Amino acid sequence: MHLRDLTQYLTELKDNNNRPWFIMNKPRYDILREEFLAVVTQLIAEIGKFDRPIAACNPKKALFRINRDIRFSHDKRPYKTRFSAGLTPNDLRRPSAGGGPTYYFHIEGDGTLGFGAGEYLPPPARLKAIRQHVVNDATGFAKLIKNKALRQTFDGFDHDHVLQRPPKGFDADHVHVEYLKMKGFFVWTEVKLALNEPDKLVPQVAAGFKDAQALVSWLRAVPETFDDAEQV
Repeated sequence: MHLRDLTQYLTELKDNNNRPWFIMNKPRYDILREEFLAVVTQLIAEIGKFDRPIAACNPKKALFRINRDIRFSHDKRPYKTRFSAGLTPNDLRRPSAGGGPTYYFHIEGDGTLGFGAGEYLPPPARLKAIRQHVVNDATGFAKLIKNKALRQTFDGFDHDHVLQRPPKGFDADHVHVEYLKMKGFFVWTEVKLALNEPDKLVPQVAAGFKDAQALVSWLRAVPETFDDAEQV
């Protein structure tokens, strides 16, 4: 992929986030999106070597739209200023507004490559099920959070979205109570792209996702539930 062309385009889009500019530069966007699709296709093949269910992921469905949903937002800029994709098995049941455990990455105009995995702000019933799995599999969860590869590659779980108190129905004295307060189970990191070495992109992201596989596998083992959760 032509990473310099992509970051230049995204930088210009950030400065000209309007429909006339986007339409005028649509040929550039189309070329870059096809290149990004090729990257995602290669990435799926690489991940499939260590996480076989991902091999069934449809790369076209994995790409996020560049259009922003501005219906309920005060920010009326029509376009996202990143290229992004989320990878899940095609046959994975997707909880409402969630998606199940996902490998996600994006590229920003300033050359930032961000990637992570897990479940970011899952819907209430799914979140309750994950929390219950932490309780039921306390030993397995303890092993997960001590996983060397996970800890070395990522900056830890997202702690920006947490409850002040333990969620209703869960023991305030549980050994993992601080994790039970989380509203999502997602790890994340950001690095600078090697713009002059585009061939390193897929191996770099695939290696990061491999380090997150333990979390993805643990989340896939969470029993499904269709009950409503009262507190998230």
